[in-house]
Amino acid sequence: MRTTIIGLGLIGGSMAKDLRKSKIATELIGIDINEIHAKQAVEIGLVDRIESLENGIKNTDIVILAIPVDKELEILSTVLDQISENTTVIDLGSTKRVIIESVKNHPKRRNFIPAHPMSGTENSGPTAAQEDLFKGKIAILCDQEDSGPQHLALVEKMFQSLGMDIAYMTADEQDHSTAFVSHLPHAAAYALANAVQTKEDRNIIFDLASGGFRSTVRLAKSSSTMWHPIFQQNRDYVVESLNVYIKHLKHFRDCLKNEEDDKLKDLILNANKIRGILEGENPHFVKNEEKLVKLYTK
Repeated sequence: MRTTIIGLGLIGGSMAKDLRKSKIATELIGIDINEIHAKQAVEIGLVDRIESLENGIKNTDIVILAIPVDKELEILSTVLDQISENTTVIDLGSTKRVIIESVKNHPKRRNFIPAHPMSGTENSGPTAAQEDLFKGKIAILCDQEDSGPQHLALVEKMFQSLGMDIAYMTADEQDHSTAFVSHLPHAAAYALANAVQTKEDRNIIFDLASGGFRSTVRLAKSSSTMWHPIFQQNRDYVVESLNVYIKHLKHFRDCLKNEEDDKLKDLILNANKIRGILEGENPHFVKNEEKLVKLYTK
């Protein structure tokens, strides 16, 4: 299938690699306003050629939007205006309510599949693209009843070809869940990085930084271009998740401050339970169309 990818960074580039590898895409067309990224994407073989938006979405089977969510708002309606009746449009953004609302009355709304593949790294740009980035991960499809069945089936096939499980959620459920498991960790990492950088002896601290600090603060390297609009669009649920997190931080702090060592140990032991959840000892299975989709309790 002829596939057009708008945005050739980590997610779009990785998608291009895997769609070519799985032979879902027989031709890959790239669109990117960053001329350097566009040139790199062709040079390293992510796409076959670069086109303008208008030309790139003509006579194509699939259009994939892999750009910051504020930019999606600017062009999604235009993309739907210009595609053919049979073209499927997918967005891969981390927020869904605002984006879906922006095209809810569009005549080609049923061509649109709002999706969120739960995968990524802190790196950006075409050279950050990785094969198998999505393998073994979950792709969330939102408000699927508002999309045409033929378009939904195509997107399900596409994600399954990448080795992904599929979960179905409303846009509100998606934004609420990802506020805790994706957006909160990024906010916490940004805050931790800022906290450490305020220390006068920060150079000494960074010299001592080992695996624990580096892995915890890794997300603070994530692009502001991508994450600032995510926080804006999911503001209410991110605030909720931060309030919960701050409550637990205060509880931990107070146990230390008040020398409540037994309570402190209980907090650590309770937190240790996350290992079993994440490693699948306590999976929650959701049956959908006679397929078991694995969703971990989050």
